[in-house]
Amino acid sequence: MGEHFEAIVVGAGPAGNAAALTLARAGVDVLQLERAEYPGARNATGALLYAPALQELIPDFHDKAPLERRIVEQRTWTLDAHSHVGSHWRQQATAATVPDRYTILRGPFDAWLSSAVKASGVRVAFATTVTDLIREDDGRVIGVRTNGDGEYYADVVVLGEGVEALVARRSGLREELEPADVALTVKELRRLPADVLERRFDVEPGEGVIVEAAGTFAPGFSGTGFIYTNSESISVGVGCLVGEIVDSDVTPSELLDRFKRHPSIRALLADTEVVQFTAQLFPEGGYRVRPRLFGDGWVTCGDATQLNVALYREGATIALGSGRLAGETIVELRRHGRPMTARHLSLYRDKLERSPMLREIRRHAAGEGVAPEERPYVAVDPRRLPEAASALQRSTVPGERRAQTTLLRGLLRSRRSNHVLRDAV
Repeated sequence: MGEHFEAIVVGAGPAGNAAALTLARAGVDVLQLERAEYPGARNATGALLYAPALQELIPDFHDKAPLERRIVEQRTWTLDAHSHVGSHWRQQATAATVPDRYTILRGPFDAWLSSAVKASGVRVAFATTVTDLIREDDGRVIGVRTNGDGEYYADVVVLGEGVEALVARRSGLREELEPADVALTVKELRRLPADVLERRFDVEPGEGVIVEAAGTFAPGFSGTGFIYTNSESISVGVGCLVGEIVDSDVTPSELLDRFKRHPSIRALLADTEVVQFTAQLFPEGGYRVRPRLFGDGWVTCGDATQLNVALYREGATIALGSGRLAGETIVELRRHGRPMTARHLSLYRDKLERSPMLREIRRHAAGEGVAPEERPYVAVDPRRLPEAASALQRSTVPGERRAQTTLLRGLLRSRRSNHVLRDAV
């Protein structure tokens, strides 16, 4: 029989690291297994980090984590063929301002978080692929099998293996993924000197900007394009549903090229140099797709929960939050001497349901089914925004100006901006 641990964590992304760190700090003997050769190897480009999720784990992360830029401005655009229109939010940094969003590069960030996990006493093994779960005759999970015929046993297994959930699917704990429930993001990392970046985006050192856009560059796709500013680089990419790509003649790379060629985007990318290209799958289930989150001897966290809504760029928040809550559930059950059965591990579901991130996801889900008559502005084709903005500037007819103003105000005031972006494509 192989080695026994009190807990095994499969995966060393943000979710797996959050679970392992939470468990180890409570004195739990943890083994963490990761198929990549080093932290961040499978996702090295830029991402958004919402501070509260990490602050729950590492309160002083502001002074330790490899953060790129704190976000002080967000631009949300709708593009037609030659122009853009949209909203603009900016927060001036003051001594009293507490930054709540940062850009990060996953390679350095994952390496830093993994080092914190190791320092907490977790035994970490990279380049180790979990091929199957070891189960008792009654179905209870008691360990894992790895490449090379390795076997490791534990009281509970935490599956933080990502959106594909390969181990869970091979073990019959998850159904196959539906293309409509998975988004594909293709991204480039483009080098740009810090001083040039700061002049171009009108920010001070350490400050950053997010640009998110939808429009005619992606006809027939319910996806968006985006730009994030890093310390000395720009992350640019597009995301859309896998099912839409499968049914289309357009490749993800072509969609990205269309986005980059738009005049408003091209100007922001001028004189940049591509240093990295990645493609990554993200869950697009939200509250609608609810796979099994726990069972006898196991729980799942991160992208494998399918809770993320890729449009809102909060994958890291859900990963860190769900991983921490999975760890806290196991710690609480151990403290009360309770076995890791599905009945007791249902506490994890309860913790998730009470969490702020699930409340936000439920709010988004509630908006997805709103009837057209209940959201009058959303039904308007947002591709008309640039046309209306241009006409408003040219028009001298009072009635015509009122009509254009009404259209613009309605679209920009719509509280369901997710539908505005989706209707745009």
